This record gives sequence, C-alpha cells and structure tokens, in this order.
Amino acid sequence: MQAATTANPVPRKATRPRADALRNRERIVTAAREMFVEHGPDVPLDEIARRAGVGNATLYRNFPDRDALVREVVCSVMDRTALAAEQALMETGDAFEALSRFVHTAADERVSALCPMVSSTFDQNHPDLEAARERVESLVQEIMDRAAEAGQLRTDVGVGDLMVAAAQLSRPPAGTGCLGHDRFVHRHLQLFLDGLRAPARSALQGTAITMEDLRRTCS
Repeated sequence: MQAATTANPVPRKATRPRADALRNRERIVTAAREMFVEHGPDVPLDEIARRAGVGNATLYRNFPDRDALVREVVCSVMDRTALAAEQALMETGDAFEALSRFVHTAADERVSALCPMVSSTFDQNHPDLEAARERVESLVQEIMDRAAEAGQLRTDVGVGDLMVAAAQLSRPPAGTGCLGHDRFVHRHLQLFLDGLRAPARSALQGTAITMEDLRRTCS
C-alpha cells in the first residue's frame, strides 16, 4: 500500500489590521490631538476615548499608556506636515510654494502646541519620534536649499529660523483656551513668509540658525 504523503502546509499570511480597527485608531489619534491642544497633555484618557467614540479598552489596546498616545499624535502631525510639503513640491515644482504649504499646514496641525509635550512626557530619543523628526528636518532643509538655489529664498536664514518663527506665530500654548487666536495665524505667517523671499530687504543680526543650534539652546 502506498504511503500517504503529507502535503506541505500552506504558509499563513500575516494578519492585517481590520479596516474598523484602523478607523478606531485614527479616531483616537484625532481626538487626542484636539484635546491635547485644548486642555494640555494631562487630559483624562477616558475623555479622549469618549470623544473618539470608542471604549476605554479599545484605546488601551492601541496605546498602552499616555506616552505612547502622545508620541503617536506628535509623529502623525509631523508626518502630515511633511506630506503637505512633498505634495506641493510634486504638484507645482516650486520650492517656495512647498515651503509655504509646510508652514501653513504645520499651523493647522497645531504643531507648536503639541511639540513642547515631547520633552515633558516621554523619551525624546524614541526611534519613531526620531524618524519623524529627521524626515521633517531633512525635507525642509532640502526645500529651503532648492528655494535658495532658485533665487526665491534669502540666503541668511536656516531651518532653525523657520521653525522658531513658525512656532511662535502659529499657536498659543496648549490648554490656554485661546483658540480665537486662530483667525490671525495664517495672516501673520504669510507676512513672515514674505519676509523670507529674496531679495532680502534688510540685514539680519547674527547668523542663520540650524536645528543643531536649537537643540543646544534647549538642552
């Protein structure tokens, strides 16, 4: 009698998150971003779950602690601002337009209210955070270099100058309740962007600020 042969097992495909699970995660991140800006990083997590329309168990299944949620919010915001700049560069080929899109999107995403949470809540050297930060910084540096080479951007400014000014102009600190400030933001940011255009109308004091300069100042 012929021996029975054992068929090779069919390899199992990696399980992908269900669409509803991905939607729940995105709802949590969106609700957290809104509430961190409105109330600061100490807002109760169950309030975030309530606004997101999910149960507490769903929130903790996605984010085991507050640090994980804050980190995801900050990383997702930085990713969206980088994407806005990349899309503008692809659509227009205009480096200064890409720079403008980045600055205005960063304001809409409330980056200046969220980023201070990084130093106060969790490890700044987490690989996810470092990857998001490096992506943004390298992209903005590339866009500024291209704008300067095209004669669009004054040559005495650096990425640090852009980040400081955009943060100062874009949002009040998280939890201040001063959301009426929003109506002035894009007007003032446009004035700032116009001041970056070449040819420069005035000489700046000091030298261009790099991101390394900022890190040394804030450390």
